[in-house]
Amino acid sequence: MTTDFDTLAQQLRDEGHKLTQPRRAILHALLDSSKPLSPAEIQERGQTYYADLGLVTVYRTLELMADIGIARAVHLADHCHGYALATPGHTHHVVCKHCHGVTEIVGCELGAFLASVADRTGYTITGHWLEISGICPTCQQNLPESKH
Repeated sequence: MTTDFDTLAQQLRDEGHKLTQPRRAILHALLDSSKPLSPAEIQERGQTYYADLGLVTVYRTLELMADIGIARAVHLADHCHGYALATPGHTHHVVCKHCHGVTEIVGCELGAFLASVADRTGYTITGHWLEISGICPTCQQNLPESKH
């Protein structure tokens, strides 16, 4: 699914938020990347669109965008979080350990497992987050066999 700037901007407006210059810059930075970006990378790329974009503003905006479903945190191999545009609905990610590329998996087949966890623990399961790491097909072709 391809998301364009106008759709994301409208989603912000629909949630009652203004489309400020910093928010425009952050949206453009996310749209221009095929990989999750750290907040510092978003700030750097966003400054192309709005020179005064500050890191605190990036963090606050990413939190807002995550809350309304525009962006998602993606755990990266260096134990930090990057951010990528979110696909509507329930998704999971497979993250390449080498290039940090992300493939989104739409849908979830964990229902029976989660019901079992609820039964065993007594918890009411209210959500989950699954992220899988591996080596993408492109990196598999470019890495020596011993690195797989």
